[in-house]
Amino acid sequence: MTTASELLVSIDDIGVDRARGGFSRHVFDHAEQELREWFTEQARSRGLQVTTDGNANLWAWWGEPGTDAVVTGSHLDSVPGGGAFDGPLGVVSALAALDLLRAEGFTPRRPLAVAVFAEEEGGRFGVPCLGSRLLAGTIDPDRARNLRDPDGVSFAEAMRSAGMAPERAGRDDVALDRIGHFVELHVEQGRGLIDLHRPVGVASSILSHGRWRFRFSGQGNHAGATPITDRRDPMLPASRLVLAAREAAFGTESARATAGRLVPTPGGTNVIASTVDVWLDVRSPADAATRGLVDDLAGQADGYASEEGCRVEVTEESYADTVHFDAGLREELASLLDDAPMLPTGAGHDAGILAAHKPTAMLFVRNPTGVSHAPEEHAESEDCDTGVVALARTLEHLAS
Repeated sequence: MTTASELLVSIDDIGVDRARGGFSRHVFDHAEQELREWFTEQARSRGLQVTTDGNANLWAWWGEPGTDAVVTGSHLDSVPGGGAFDGPLGVVSALAALDLLRAEGFTPRRPLAVAVFAEEEGGRFGVPCLGSRLLAGTIDPDRARNLRDPDGVSFAEAMRSAGMAPERAGRDDVALDRIGHFVELHVEQGRGLIDLHRPVGVASSILSHGRWRFRFSGQGNHAGATPITDRRDPMLPASRLVLAAREAAFGTESARATAGRLVPTPGGTNVIASTVDVWLDVRSPADAATRGLVDDLAGQADGYASEEGCRVEVTEESYADTVHFDAGLREELASLLDDAPMLPTGAGHDAGILAAHKPTAMLFVRNPTGVSHAPEEHAESEDCDTGVVALARTLEHLAS
């Protein structure tokens, strides 16, 4: 049998980002397409039947697809310059868990499937968990088709270039109805298991979270010829927003506010920008607190813009309420897995989207660095093996 770590090694040359470090694998780009082909080959070599739904999600079935299936899996795309484990660990662990079950002679009484969801990170088109959102009908398909990447390519155009039919995108009741339970294994994105000295845990909840774009508009001009007093420079209110977000997060219990992307236009060193886009990622345990924090920041941003003779427009690009995973299922799995600890997470996942529709759970594998969305993200081979066993026992339990 091939281990999860060995499967990860087999893809560690795909999507290497030599400028940022780590990996950049975005939906329908060359690296992500190569990973799709790799997964399809791995699944078919195990006798699994592979299909692609209308939302670009991959499904690999042990036997014939059917209703009330036990589904596991994760995603293969990454953030820009991300780590090797976020997403792929859940996919390779699913394959390794099926290998283990077959080696033990297990015959499932319910259909089993491995799913690979598209554009989970939103690294290309800006909306996280896009494949699972489309599947579940929580994003308008016309909006999704019209999303554009930084090069101006629409999601519909990218789908068509990849040989898919964008008109098929949208809620998929056939695929959704096939899911009886969904269990996603993921590297932990934090220090919970480190501090508890445990290799595997069970997710309890996901913080409410969203992404908002603040577009500051002013007057583009010459950096040398324009006196300071004559400027309408949108970079100033944008910079003040970044600092205000940090202060606002400190003032809201367990909140996070991050300005991870700032794009000035036209972006020349000797040019006063005409517009500056700032993307804020805001999260907290309470839905009202998350939205309240954003509302406060929008008001401050409007004031900052006015002081500089600029204006600001705020656009919500994605939002997900607080997710509480199925209480009975998570308790059941924690007991099954030697009283595995239950942990909340601030990271969003496809499992969080599906939790509103199906009994859903997550397993976490210890990350000894505590770092994620960066090249330092890691999981030890021994912990990966423990995670595969935990996932196999979970699938065996649910599919019996």
